[in-house]
Amino acid sequence: MMPNKPLIIAHRGAKGMAPENTLAAFRLALSQGCQGIELDIHLTADDHIVVCHDSTLDRTTNGSGAIVNQTLMEIQAYDAGGWCADEYKGEIVPTLDEVFELVPQTVMINIEVKNAYSGRIECKLIDLLRQRGRVEDVVISSFDHKCIRRIKQMEPRLKIGLLYQANLLDPVAYARGFDVEVYSLHPQFQMLDAEDVQQAVAQGLRVYPFTANSEKDLSRLMEMGVSGIITDFPCRMKELVDARHSG
Repeated sequence: MMPNKPLIIAHRGAKGMAPENTLAAFRLALSQGCQGIELDIHLTADDHIVVCHDSTLDRTTNGSGAIVNQTLMEIQAYDAGGWCADEYKGEIVPTLDEVFELVPQTVMINIEVKNAYSGRIECKLIDLLRQRGRVEDVVISSFDHKCIRRIKQMEPRLKIGLLYQANLLDPVAYARGFDVEVYSLHPQFQMLDAEDVQQAVAQGLRVYPFTANSEKDLSRLMEMGVSGIITDFPCRMKELVDARHSG
């Protein structure tokens, strides 16, 4: 029987080789053969959805302060790439809309909601997905399970995924306990065992663990039969996947 061929999901783009959550990182991930991209979103003071992991600009740009307190114009005046390497100087914090311009609909985008901003981001996100025709192409995940439940209630066509770091007794039962359909489980990869994966897949759930980078960990997860792996090094994972399926 042919071994499982999991989706290669680039964590914040090719984060291991380019400045995270920038268009440069997403371009590199696409060139390395990823089939999915994971990214994080926040809301600006003027209600634009931008792609950044942290709630502040301090770590990944030469700016500072909370994203929600600054306008898009102010945020995009900062350099979001020079900290990584000189070749990435001039990269900016992109909007989610700009990511949609870059990433084709054949590539799954996993959008992690970092903060619901009192429900404001939910409406903005759904409106953008509808305008862009991307409602059925994305997976919305969050550690805030109440937030993604509300999103699913507002737009039932959307796929939602449960992010978690706990060693849940029965992840499938937890997912099935929602009054809306859960599409995928996104556990921290160290918390995952083969039985969890088998039970989830048997019940029609996708399993997308994060964030595995070593060949040993990637190979172990592939042996478990996960649906996809969120990784900083999509090129490394592609080599492993290709090797397993060669011949």
